[in-house]
Amino acid sequence: MKPKIIVGVFNHLVTDQRVEKVCNTLHTAGYPILLVGNNWKGLPAMERPYPFFRLKIKSKSLKTAYAEFQWKLYKFLKKHTDKNTIILANDLDILYACFRFAKKNRLPLVYDSHEIFTELPHIQGRVSQKVWRFLENKIIREIPYIMTESESYAQWFVDKYKINKPLVINNFPRRNFRGENAKKNVPSPEIILYQGAINAFRGIEAGILSMKYLEDCEFWIVGDGPKRMEYEALAQKEKITNVKFWGSVTPNQLREITPQADLGLSLEENAGLSYYLSLPNKVADYIQGGIPIVGSDFPETKGIIEKYKIGVIAESRNPQEIAEKIKEVLARPKGFYLENLRQAAKDLCWEVQEDKILKLFDKVAKDYHFL
Repeated sequence: MKPKIIVGVFNHLVTDQRVEKVCNTLHTAGYPILLVGNNWKGLPAMERPYPFFRLKIKSKSLKTAYAEFQWKLYKFLKKHTDKNTIILANDLDILYACFRFAKKNRLPLVYDSHEIFTELPHIQGRVSQKVWRFLENKIIREIPYIMTESESYAQWFVDKYKINKPLVINNFPRRNFRGENAKKNVPSPEIILYQGAINAFRGIEAGILSMKYLEDCEFWIVGDGPKRMEYEALAQKEKITNVKFWGSVTPNQLREITPQADLGLSLEENAGLSYYLSLPNKVADYIQGGIPIVGSDFPETKGIIEKYKIGVIAESRNPQEIAEKIKEVLARPKGFYLENLRQAAKDLCWEVQEDKILKLFDKVAKDYHFL
């Protein structure tokens, strides 16, 4: 029998698609999964084919919530582990509790770094950044099993900590190419799409302002987040009427919306290395939706667009220059990028990642004589 895997993450679980995909892959392969998150930002309804818990956090500030959750997570691990347990820690904000418990009880620990946590924009220049850097530097060399989301992230860990290269598990969607639904000779307006969280440094403001220079286009912003009201006010102030805010949608709804667009924007700004070296989820989502991309000149996004020839690169966030890039894509015939997108969708999907995940956890289980 395969060992149990306790998967921990600091969120309410519902919208964390990477954690869900990893858990489903392992669950389908016969690993008993126990997922644990918390009630930070609510407790939306959720169903999974394996047991899950969401620990209650009473703290009101994120700083104290991290400490409270790690303490409660340690107690949870103490209660639910046995000698045949693998612990999977998602991100640095829960790593310390998982590391201490695994080391004390001689259990295997897998660390999945979804981002470069110490380089996130909201902690840049703060005391908390120094604390997280100290913590990661102190323990990461003692963790033999590490995963991360992009080749650039993996190389950063090698260069920063002089460790073996982490396993790269790209956060791609499952294969569901919708290019056959691409619009052909459909009348105006043409749809420009942004999908994802409405946060700072995502290029959304520049996308909105670029609409001043585009005729017969609509800009769809699908998602929600703390900057939504500010960006709605911006569009109103600038009298830009061809912007539509969809708000939050389910993953299934999003998969129906994406193919309706004529192109997708992924214009992240350089707000630190975590952003600069990232591979935004939306890039692969656009590909599966069958739509070309106007993307940032950051290494991961640029590499995919240039390798598969599925769009154009924006070197700046100047709205007028972005509008010109959009026009460049839209000037091409409908279906111009279709075959290239089809090949990219075949390569850049979760099914390709699953084998790497299973090989890793099978190795962990064998290393600890669980199998």
